[in-house]
Amino acid sequence: MDLNRKIGLLTLRLLLGFIVLMQGFGKVFTWGVENVYNMPFFHETYKDYLPDFIIHATAYYTSYVELIAGLLIVIGLKRDYALYAMASVLVIVTFGHGLSEPIWNLSHVMYRAILLITLLLLPKGWDQFSLDYLISKKKN
Repeated sequence: MDLNRKIGLLTLRLLLGFIVLMQGFGKVFTWGVENVYNMPFFHETYKDYLPDFIIHATAYYTSYVELIAGLLIVIGLKRDYALYAMASVLVIVTFGHGLSEPIWNLSHVMYRAILLITLLLLPKGWDQFSLDYLISKKKN
């Protein structure tokens, strides 16, 4: 049972981490954040609601947080801070989608939110296949 908990938590962390990491990687390195910002869905949807500097900052913030937090979640380093950062992105994405379309496809957020909240609620000590755990063991 103990091994099942560890593997289950590792699986949750890797699923969320890779989903987020690959989204951030695509936005930063494949498309480029400026191209994400200039996409019709992104810029055109919000230009009548929000100042341009907020739309621009949001494109950069969400893209880089996904990239960096995704990597940290995968390797299990500063896990909680990475999860908090990702939670902020999910809140921003939820607000943005709701602003553009009151009834929208929740798959953009729901699966990531479920994985993230589950990780936040499970005891950190169960996450033994992580750099955080290895570092804490070395200190003791």
